[in-house]
Amino acid sequence: MKNFALLGGVAVLVAVTATAFATASRERPQASGAGQAISYDNWLSAKENAEKYDREGKFVEALQHYLEYTRQAEGLGSPGLVAWGKNNAAYMIIKMHMQDPTVDLAPAEKFIEEGLAIAAASEECKRLLTSNREYVRLHSGRTT
Repeated sequence: MKNFALLGGVAVLVAVTATAFATASRERPQASGAGQAISYDNWLSAKENAEKYDREGKFVEALQHYLEYTRQAEGLGSPGLVAWGKNNAAYMIIKMHMQDPTVDLAPAEKFIEEGLAIAAASEECKRLLTSNREYVRLHSGRTT
């Protein structure tokens, strides 16, 4: 019975993660006003909320806010912040994977590769993206 309950909890976590990722990845900055309006205040709010949920161990919620952080940074035309947002979103998925190895790392890998492709990413951001890429490769069975 304990195993059944544990599997049920894992299934819910995976479903919530997939839903959060699918929803957030559909949201792109649009002039028509999809999602919150683009502003520095909204970027800062997304950042603060993401950090709060991360500290509380609520990684799905933190991921959602890091995706909004990234969307806001894209709208503000700040590629360095976009890279950080992608790194942090990937790291939330990695943290979920650390708690539950059935969490799919493919979205994290996508964010990492997109972040590394941003020329304006700081050296520190690139270093962390590279470190996160190594975790993903190690735990997804890839060596290249």
